[in-house]
Amino acid sequence: MRRAIILAGGQGTRLRPYTTVLPKPLMPIGDRPVLDIVLRQLKARGFEHITIATGYLAELIEAFFGDGGAYGLRIDYHRESEPLGTVGALALIDGLDESDFLVMNGDVLTDIDYGALLERHRASGAVATIATKLRHIQVSLGVLRFDDDTDPTRLTGYDEKPTIDFTASMGVYCFAPRAIEHIRPGERLDFPDLVLRLIAAGETVRAWPSEDYWLDIGRHEDYEQAQEEFERVRDRLIPPG
Repeated sequence: MRRAIILAGGQGTRLRPYTTVLPKPLMPIGDRPVLDIVLRQLKARGFEHITIATGYLAELIEAFFGDGGAYGLRIDYHRESEPLGTVGALALIDGLDESDFLVMNGDVLTDIDYGALLERHRASGAVATIATKLRHIQVSLGVLRFDDDTDPTRLTGYDEKPTIDFTASMGVYCFAPRAIEHIRPGERLDFPDLVLRLIAAGETVRAWPSEDYWLDIGRHEDYEQAQEEFERVRDRLIPPG
């Protein structure tokens, strides 16, 4: 069975004032909430059991999606009584010791193949796999370089408005059950801290480099871009049926 945990408990502070009345996963993209798109994608990729970890405005999410019958999914909820960071809730969700599972943020807009990601992770034997995306940022300033170790004030280079390339997490992960052993129940913990714990313990953490469409709609600029592009990419994002 393919199982996914969707993290939907954040307050969405970067998207205020929109998220004053709506949790991020219910923010509309075109004519539907982003989490509606995610659930349809997971169903199309063979996922059957979805647990939504809620917190902020949890009752709205739970009322909207119910038990998942409208999607042909089994949906249940883990409501946090206090914020536990981006990964702390995993130690309190039942059944994660049975098989590898997918974890994702509830505000991710992508057409990545979640099923292929999970199966590749299972086959690799890694404790965790992180979906990654190459991003480019243009610095709007002149950047000075000082590469002379003997004289740190001596200028050795000058780059006008350079472009910096970096690899970013897409907010989509797969974990083996043994990863949960590194989270203490009730502990507040974020994903970067868990990943660093796994690496320090000698576990293998792998990347899934993706060229798929991806936006993090928790950021104003990405949310606005998603609205502008939705009709053009709609068929890529929403499975038929």
